[in-house]
Amino acid sequence: MIVTTAQIAAAALALPKEDRLELADRLLESLDGPPDDDVERAWADEIDRRLEEVRSGKVATIPWEEARKRIFEDTDADDS
Repeated sequence: MIVTTAQIAAAALALPKEDRLELADRLLESLDGPPDDDVERAWADEIDRRLEEVRSGKVATIPWEEARKRIFEDTDADDS
């Protein structure tokens, strides 16, 4: 029996939310390929660097509402 993509999608959409989330996560992971240890290390180093900047007071954080406003202002400016 051949199962079509449409049949798989219909079955997947009938799953409970948590199961759909798990399936989506697994599908997305399958597209990534194997992890690159150098990239993982570089991201970890970058996170550590940024965290240290915040902790030392070199940079200041802003509330999410302000960040969101700035993001959408930049996006709106790109559309014009």
